[in-house]
Amino acid sequence: MDLFEEVLRLRRAGKRAVMATIVHTNGSIPSFESSRMLVREDGSILGTIGGGCVEAEVWAAAKDVLKAEAPRKMTFNLNNEASYDNGLICGGTLEVFVEPILPQPVLYIFGGGHVSIAVANAAHTVGFAVGVIDDREQFANSQRFPMAREIYTSYEDAFAKLEPNPSTYILIVTRGHRDDMRVLAWAVKTEARYLGMIGSKRKVLSVYQALEREGFAPDLFDRVNAPVGLEIGALTPEEIAISITAELIAVRRGAANLAHKAVVRKDDQSQDRKHAAHAAETKAEAPVESPVETPAENVENKTGAKAAAESVSR
Repeated sequence: MDLFEEVLRLRRAGKRAVMATIVHTNGSIPSFESSRMLVREDGSILGTIGGGCVEAEVWAAAKDVLKAEAPRKMTFNLNNEASYDNGLICGGTLEVFVEPILPQPVLYIFGGGHVSIAVANAAHTVGFAVGVIDDREQFANSQRFPMAREIYTSYEDAFAKLEPNPSTYILIVTRGHRDDMRVLAWAVKTEARYLGMIGSKRKVLSVYQALEREGFAPDLFDRVNAPVGLEIGALTPEEIAISITAELIAVRRGAANLAHKAVVRKDDQSQDRKHAAHAAETKAEAPVESPVETPAENVENKTGAKAAAESVSR
């Protein structure tokens, strides 16, 4: 099997891998410059960089490279001792560049309104492939979304055909709470790396509670970013799209300690389950929206930008 063909196959399947390449040699080594080895996510390999302990150490390092999604360079000084390399007596040095092979991230946007168009444009610009799903053909079409590589005009069709993986990002911005809940019920059971849903914090809680009454475990919603986006005071569809796209980038690059707008539910006598380090949200607390005691009183309150987002046509 050709190594580069396998790289293409893995990327198309949304799978990750690590490529190890000998980039410099000096003296006697058990391989040659430009030798390559591909380490798949399951640990299987294709190709070789000489075998022995060098290859074993690079194979072990591949796990860390994949976890960090960041490359590293490894230098080996072979010292003419047979014990170093399982009997291979060498007297040189070699440098191995170990880099992650990552599939293109794919953003599936459920809903074809104004915010969706702005998000699709912004996300496509920063390297995301885009798919759009809306049950109205006048909203989900190539004229409105020329950058989309996939367009579905049926939610059920999308649920049946899409197979989200760790390179998949899902954004829920449908035209109503009922469709939001329907999509979220499907999305939380997938392997998608990111789930985001637009709406006020009160609306988000009502969707969670409705699904919990249908039997969904509360912890399924711990990974949902809702309300979606970073807190930048966004008001217009285009500004909201920047807020959302910034959050997509933050998740993709592993950024921490950012002011996410996502609702944080608190357990009795326990710490927040996520985003606990976001001091900016703590400072932005506002009075409760209603004097009636509701579950929303157990979470941070809606910010002005979030209220504005609710009023924007999707």
